[in-house]
Amino acid sequence: MSLRRRMGPAPRLQPMPSARPVHAGRLAGWERLAFALVFALMMAFVVVITISSARAHGQGGAGGSAGSPSSAARPRPRPAARPRAGAGAGSGSGSGGQTAGRAARAAWDHRLAVALAPVVQGRPGSLAVGVIDSSTGAAAVYGRRLRFQAASIVKPEILAALLLRARHAPAGLSNSDAGLAAQMIEASDRVAANRLWDLAGRAGGLAAADVILGLRHTTPGPGEKWGLTTTTVGDQLTLLTDLTTAKSPLSSAERAYELSLMRTVGPAQPWGVSAAAGPGGVSAIKNGWRLDGPARLWVVNSIGVVRRDGQRLLMAVLSRGQPTRAAGIAAADAAAVAAADCMTSGG
Repeated sequence: MSLRRRMGPAPRLQPMPSARPVHAGRLAGWERLAFALVFALMMAFVVVITISSARAHGQGGAGGSAGSPSSAARPRPRPAARPRAGAGAGSGSGSGGQTAGRAARAAWDHRLAVALAPVVQGRPGSLAVGVIDSSTGAAAVYGRRLRFQAASIVKPEILAALLLRARHAPAGLSNSDAGLAAQMIEASDRVAANRLWDLAGRAGGLAAADVILGLRHTTPGPGEKWGLTTTTVGDQLTLLTDLTTAKSPLSSAERAYELSLMRTVGPAQPWGVSAAAGPGGVSAIKNGWRLDGPARLWVVNSIGVVRRDGQRLLMAVLSRGQPTRAAGIAAADAAAVAAADCMTSGG
């Protein structure tokens, strides 16, 4: 008997039901919420990475590129400051031009110091000298950081302040004030200067005008003492530049008016910078002198515009600690001639 017959018929196999995938059908509510939250977090992460990358790209590089901040968000450049007197030739733009300008000024300052060596050697007191060739802009300064009492050379500054203030008056500078101005400049009259000092606003008015005129190192005298105004040779060159160039806060009429008074100073003032002028070359000057302190030493100053060897020179000579007025005048004469020779001969 066969084995199959002994065991009987084989049982019929029932098909097993197919397994249902775990993800079949709709997700439960909490599963959908979790999935949405994870997706949102992933998208936020992508956005943050994209923005950070764009900012880093926009800020890299000196010149900027696409994606850099717009020009409206950048700070506006400040307007260029008015060039200071004595900036010298070759100042140029950019770091190379500035370096060349500083080198040129240093060279001229050295030439002037060499030219003045015989003048200052053995002389008492302190001396500062400045000169600008107005045709080329070349400038030389000796004693740049020294401060001096102005004495009567503050009078052109007082008049400039008065002219600036008179612009706001209905009739401008009155005839009587113009008469006082002529007395103050031409005759160096103290009473006229006192009156115009008051009209200009004394120290406060002069300080306000100095800001407009660009005099950064001048301090007006206290109270009625306009002669105790302190200044530097560089600021006096700036004032002369204000009186002689179109790039000035003073109008052409105001400049011409003030220079006309400085061209007709009295006979007591033909010294100082005027000693450096060629024949007929004195254009405009103002001198000042005063006794200073208990030692009774003299302050002797001279500023002006002269012509020499075809060049127009703006010049300032300031001194203090002079034993006599005559000694101060002699020092001013010698210093002015040396400075003019230095500039007109090219050193």
